[in-house]
Amino acid sequence: MPQQYVASDSTTGLQVQVTGEFPEDPDDRVRIARTTNLFTRLMATVLSTTNDTERRERFRAIETQLEVAEALIRGDLPEVQRLIRETLHAMGISDDQLREVEQQLREQLRAIGGDGLAGMLGLDDQPDPDAPEDPDRPRLD
Repeated sequence: MPQQYVASDSTTGLQVQVTGEFPEDPDDRVRIARTTNLFTRLMATVLSTTNDTERRERFRAIETQLEVAEALIRGDLPEVQRLIRETLHAMGISDDQLREVEQQLREQLRAIGGDGLAGMLGLDDQPDPDAPEDPDRPRLD
């Protein structure tokens, strides 16, 4: 028998209902609830936009991100690349500009050396989750 989860936005009155066979695992059910709540908040935010053009742009942005997420989950890298390239083109970024950015990144990585990408992404400052815990390091929990 199908189960149901309903999320509502009190400001707009928008209600999203998800019906189906849900996994028994409580963590999966929490993920269903959280995802449905997030989707409801996203839709409510977009629907509260009074400018028609802006509202349509926001809908398209959400649609594209959901398409990218779905393609990533399926492991369809060519589709992910197509969607990202399509999005960048819609933003006015040409293939030539993308190639130029790629070349600049490659040059910066060569100049930085070794863990260049980690440094560029700010990962150098992040603790290694696999490293043994330092007893002298203060804990935040």
